[in-house]
Amino acid sequence: MKSLRAYFYILLLISYAMQSFAENAAIAGNSPAGGAEIKSQWQNKRIAFLGDSITDKCHVGTTKNYWQYLEEILGIKPAVYGINGDNFCGILKQAKRLKSDGAEKIDAIMIFAGTNDYNGSVPIGQWYKYEEAEAPIANGKTQIRKRRIHIMDSSTFKGRINAAMAYIKENFPDKQIILITPIHRGFAKFGEGNVQPDESFPNRIGEYIDSYVVPVIDLNSLSGLFPNTPSHAQYFHKKDTDLLHPNAKGHEKMASAIAYALLAISPR
Repeated sequence: MKSLRAYFYILLLISYAMQSFAENAAIAGNSPAGGAEIKSQWQNKRIAFLGDSITDKCHVGTTKNYWQYLEEILGIKPAVYGINGDNFCGILKQAKRLKSDGAEKIDAIMIFAGTNDYNGSVPIGQWYKYEEAEAPIANGKTQIRKRRIHIMDSSTFKGRINAAMAYIKENFPDKQIILITPIHRGFAKFGEGNVQPDESFPNRIGEYIDSYVVPVIDLNSLSGLFPNTPSHAQYFHKKDTDLLHPNAKGHEKMASAIAYALLAISPR
């Protein structure tokens, strides 16, 4: 469990107070407008969704995705780039495809990934390395100081995030960028060659850390989805072979949590 939490909370900085703020905002503006269930700053905003199977337009394990529910709840306009099986290396490729399609077409970018990095036993890695460099100081002088440099190592989880975020920040400077933590992982068997244990089993790397370094929507806790409790099987595709992918009912819960969180975030 702790091993998977390292992946979840690598992406966490947004305060839990945001949830109560968002709920109050929703109550204050809960009248439908232009088809949206909640009138908000997100109505008619164009959001690009980057991610994995849970975001993919092919509807893995569900008949309706969370971004379709968000379209109904907030009146957003989704542009979906998520690909089944993608990890954070894939997020970089998706971002490049989004760039080639025209950045001016969107208002915000939402990134929902990380669970496939965990399942692939990717080491956590480090955010930075330090090198000595000459730095300017007072009176025209210089001094040798430690300089922090991002690590872009695609063989580690943090390195993959750094590479993806560096590209996105550079190429979409005027867009709101929102990261979403993965939801809890349950057991899944998609064939004899693809069996994935639930999150109570640490992956091969055996990392146990908690880091709070990037602003995100903490869907891991806010959604309330917990596939390793039998009663929560109702929110997932198949109770015996796929407790990894939420069904439509699960996607609706996810969308509700995301929608309330978005009410506390500016679209630009």
